Amino acid sequence: MSVRAGGSVRAGQYVALLGYLVFLAFPFLWLVSTAFKPARELGSLHPTWIPEHPTLDNFRKAFDEQPLLQAAGNSLTAALCAALVAVVIATPMAYVTARRRSRLSTATTGWVVISQAFPFVLLIIPLFLVLKRLHLINSLWGLVMVYVVWALPFALWMLTGYVRAVPTELEEAASVDGAGRLRTLVSVTAPLLAPGIVATALFAFITAWNEFFFALVLLKTPEKQTLPVVLTHFIGAEGAADLGPLAAAAFLATLPSLVVFAIIQRRITGSLLAGAVKS
Repeated sequence: MSVRAGGSVRAGQYVALLGYLVFLAFPFLWLVSTAFKPARELGSLHPTWIPEHPTLDNFRKAFDEQPLLQAAGNSLTAALCAALVAVVIATPMAYVTARRRSRLSTATTGWVVISQAFPFVLLIIPLFLVLKRLHLINSLWGLVMVYVVWALPFALWMLTGYVRAVPTELEEAASVDGAGRLRTLVSVTAPLLAPGIVATALFAFITAWNEFFFALVLLKTPEKQTLPVVLTHFIGAEGAADLGPLAAAAFLATLPSLVVFAIIQRRITGSLLAGAVKS
């Protein structure tokens, strides 16, 4: 009886997981379908999953109507710079937080977790005023600073888990062999932290690449706007969307983050669990 009950529970879990996957996949699959549909099928009263007459006209029109390549370049610049700076700052902070456990490090970790619950609207006004004093409004470098501030807490928390997963015995053995602190960090600890550093950098990159709210508020010049902001230009003043080109542009904008996340999803899962594993 218990075996049957366990089997029923497991079957229910699989059904729930399948339903969740369908729920997540539906918007993306519909987006892909819409991107390849001609205008006649987009206005049909009986929409279909698979386009009857696939076309690339929506992609051509999207590139003709909006500067997608320029916007993608702006997004790439902001995301790469933010990811690099966040990792450079978070890595030594994570090492100190993990190795020197004290009330201060515990409070720091708690603050990092709490800070992730702050809504954007509470941060945008102070950030706007600070960037205005620094003359960084309508600047990609100002946007990079905001992205670094936003990504740093999670990067610190993520890297702290990786550092705690590195056995301290390895560093002690290197010290006994005569290696100094700097040599130990470079030759022993850094190689073991490399997967975590890469995963954290790529996660920060995805977050910055997909970010919309800060870029919308801080960037005013069309030539400096990022890709998520440019996508809104396919929607008219009265809310009518140019659905085909919008779907095509959104599909292209989604691909980089999907590819990157597919590469690092195992590393992200490992980093979240690493902090719970004691050497």
